[in-house]
Amino acid sequence: MAGSIRICLIAEGFTEDLITCVSSITKHTQTPVSIYANGKSNWLAEDLFNSKQVSITQEKNPLGWGNVINHFLNTFTEDYLVIMDPSTVFTGDPIPETLSALGSGYQAAGWKGGLVNLEDEWRTTDDKGAGEVDVLFSYFMAIDRTFALKAGGANPSAKYYRNADLELSLVIRAAGGKLMQIDLPLEQGRHHGYYDTDPDYRDKNSRKNYQRILDRFRGKNEILSPRR
Repeated sequence: MAGSIRICLIAEGFTEDLITCVSSITKHTQTPVSIYANGKSNWLAEDLFNSKQVSITQEKNPLGWGNVINHFLNTFTEDYLVIMDPSTVFTGDPIPETLSALGSGYQAAGWKGGLVNLEDEWRTTDDKGAGEVDVLFSYFMAIDRTFALKAGGANPSAKYYRNADLELSLVIRAAGGKLMQIDLPLEQGRHHGYYDTDPDYRDKNSRKNYQRILDRFRGKNEILSPRR
């Protein structure tokens, strides 16, 4: 049995790109899509998507990335959730292959990821292509919802996404989970969450997130996937 799955998106402006993203999803799959409009300044027209496949949650007070991810984990009941950035666009249907990976002994599967660089003392990661990995990025990251919750979920301290997805990956691995990077029919446009965020805010919070990774996991090489 493949299991149920839902796609989760965080809306923080750049509505035209969100429309492009969602349109590409609904063109290629019937998988339900849930959008979290993060804060009143990012609210969306309720009829923006005239589709029963797409639902929108509007929240007045914006939450940090970690708290939004935990909202997804605690709100929905599907077996698997795809955490996906609106800059990612479907060029085909990635869901069957994603479900296949998740059903073959992996607790997370995604499009981009890598191995922690041990020679660099955990400071960087290396993309080794498809295969088992230490971390996945939230451009398109499907996770076993129940397993992720039992592992502790995303860190509420993560205000910003960058490196917080790596931390969530390592939380899953530390709980005994396995992660798979797979080639999928996806493309990425301009990643507004990185390129159009205040550089000082971006860099400060990215460093905070990565410092937590180092403090929590560095040296615990036994939680990592086999080197390749």
